[in-house]
Amino acid sequence: METRRLPSWLPAMNRVMKFLQRVGIVIGPIQVLTIPGRTSGKPRTTPVSPLTVGDRHYVVAALPQADWARNIRVAGCGELARGRVRRPVVLNEVEDPDTKRAVMAAFPREVPGGVPFFVHLGLVERADPAQFVAASDRVAIFEIRS
Repeated sequence: METRRLPSWLPAMNRVMKFLQRVGIVIGPIQVLTIPGRTSGKPRTTPVSPLTVGDRHYVVAALPQADWARNIRVAGCGELARGRVRRPVVLNEVEDPDTKRAVMAAFPREVPGGVPFFVHLGLVERADPAQFVAASDRVAIFEIRS
């Protein structure tokens, strides 16, 4: 599958989602992750859709070199907000291939709204858990801990 560019609507949609969360409107599983910038140290925010596998919580970066993923690798901690409720979190990148496959197998069921994004990027063709598992080595997955 050919990997494509980010959708042109993504920056505007991210701004809308961050605004809605800030005023207390929660949309589906979406939360806002705030991480210190890796060079500036200034807070950087991005909407994410955490998912639960077993008793652990994760967030998936479809583009492992996205700024927010790179910021997590440097900072290791941040804040998750769901509406107006905020909580500090520690984020650790998952390296274990079995854990990555389990998280990706759950992704289309746990975060169905995120599937079109993966399709647009060319990582999968449809909401097939086997295709998500096959893409597990091309994404970054971070475990979220309170």
